Amino acid sequence: MVDSTGGGPSDRITLTGLTARGFHGVFAEEKRDGQDFTTDVVVHLDAAPAAAGDDLARTVNYAQVAETVLGVITGESLDLIETVADRIARTLLAEQPVATAVEVTVHKPHAPIEADFADVAVTVFRSRT
Repeated sequence: MVDSTGGGPSDRITLTGLTARGFHGVFAEEKRDGQDFTTDVVVHLDAAPAAAGDDLARTVNYAQVAETVLGVITGESLDLIETVADRIARTLLAEQPVATAVEVTVHKPHAPIEADFADVAVTVFRSRT
């Protein structure tokens, strides 16, 4: 028998690999030329009410989450990907009332580093409590 009385914080909606061109960085060429940023988002929620009623209004709309992420990435130029990740997380919490917490990872695979590397990423976790 499955307990359907509550999902709780272990329920998650995950979006992986949202990619858009942004103009974030501390160097003039980053702000001028831009580069691709990839974002992963985990939204924590109680999915049981939505599942019980098959009701989109009682869950997180992942299409809206994607739109928000892409809007921040392509929006105002910021110096730090820490700020980009924080802005995404705080905006998602403001826009998605069912979300109890969000984890946002912003990848900057073309960061100006004089070495061979696969990725630079910053992950932030923000919650309502």
